[in-house]
Amino acid sequence: MNWKEVNDDYIELIKSDMGKYEKDYRLTLEKVANSTAIYKGKPVPFLYHPMFYTEKDIENFTKIGDTLISITNKVTKRYLESKGFRQKFEFSPLLEELILVDNGYDINVPIGRFDLFYKDEDNFKFCELNTDGSSAMNEDNTIGEILLQTEALKDFSKEYNLSLFELIDRWVDDSVSIFRQWNNKIEKPNIAIVDFTESGTSKEFEVFKAAFIKKGYNTIIADPRDLKYRDGGLYFEDFKIDMVYRRIVTFELIEKANEIPDFIEAYKNKAFCSIGSIRSQVVHNKIIFKILHDEDTLEFLSEEERKFVKNHIPVTGLFKGDNKVYNEVLNNKDKYIMKPLDLNASQGVYAGRDLTQDEWKKRLDDSFNKDYLYQEFFTPFTREHILFEDNEIKVEEFRSIVGLFMYKEKFAGIYTRIGKNNIISGLTDYYTLPNILVK
Repeated sequence: MNWKEVNDDYIELIKSDMGKYEKDYRLTLEKVANSTAIYKGKPVPFLYHPMFYTEKDIENFTKIGDTLISITNKVTKRYLESKGFRQKFEFSPLLEELILVDNGYDINVPIGRFDLFYKDEDNFKFCELNTDGSSAMNEDNTIGEILLQTEALKDFSKEYNLSLFELIDRWVDDSVSIFRQWNNKIEKPNIAIVDFTESGTSKEFEVFKAAFIKKGYNTIIADPRDLKYRDGGLYFEDFKIDMVYRRIVTFELIEKANEIPDFIEAYKNKAFCSIGSIRSQVVHNKIIFKILHDEDTLEFLSEEERKFVKNHIPVTGLFKGDNKVYNEVLNNKDKYIMKPLDLNASQGVYAGRDLTQDEWKKRLDDSFNKDYLYQEFFTPFTREHILFEDNEIKVEEFRSIVGLFMYKEKFAGIYTRIGKNNIISGLTDYYTLPNILVK
């Protein structure tokens, strides 16, 4: 059994009683609209057709995640030990100083979402690595729980065993276990979920807050501007914070550093346990893909890891310097996609295939020598999915991007978005699909 066979079976099931399932789809739309699966004030768009994975896929994801963690741990170790290697990243003095602060535990990336285009164990290519601020666990779990209650998946479960990847309670347990390395004397740490109010995913934060509280931990959601460093501790009013679940993305933390002096000073002095720490930026910044291909990086990787980089990490370069780089990118429009070094949610990303040659040149002129990367364009793999549209059923091909959630350096679950454009993200037309393990 593979995912394609399962997917085809599901499509045939829907076709067998379109009226029944179309009616149920309308009810499901209402349930999602009234759930916590809300992004930027709107219900998360989804289909009445989840992403199916088999145990073989999970085996593949586990191996992929383990290999990438091994590689990135070696890169992070070299960053911490070698001033010369650090210069490759071109981080600001403040960011470098914060990265070098000892996080107090033995994990560089406590939480991550590694986004890739995936078909099978041999055919996959990474898109980007998210560490700080990794999100969308609630989207997957909430929509997944709703879809498991649909008529279609109830009927489908007569043939297959279906289950979700639980991502909320597992993170509560994993994050607290990391805190125990930092301090094993505080039995019930006070926890703050911290992000800038204007940037946070408030519905998801509330779900995590409730999960921490349910396990017995006093938990608040706080803007870092409201936190004070005094008497050797970090406080929100009279609430002393032991552990920060950091949802602030690092580029925003650095950009707004002058607004959060207390938070930064407390971080430097290790007044609280930050999960994750700023150290994860070594992996998060998109320049990591360029650095992984550098010869002096490849030389400290194993032979298997070198093959992994060459086959699965897109060739990437800094879009700056001499005209040779500029002309290579200009003259090969369909070969490249352009990405800012450190923005999230696909901000500033554009693909040559989406533009005319004149538009491409104009965008490149605006990006040259301005913290941009050029990266080989990879056409995402596709799957067929059911659509209910204009009172009829359609089966259409969608491109997909698969995010592997890594908790404590181990595979924990999946976040999938699908679309038809060259860029699949919340800034373009897309759907979020919950991920179902099929046995």
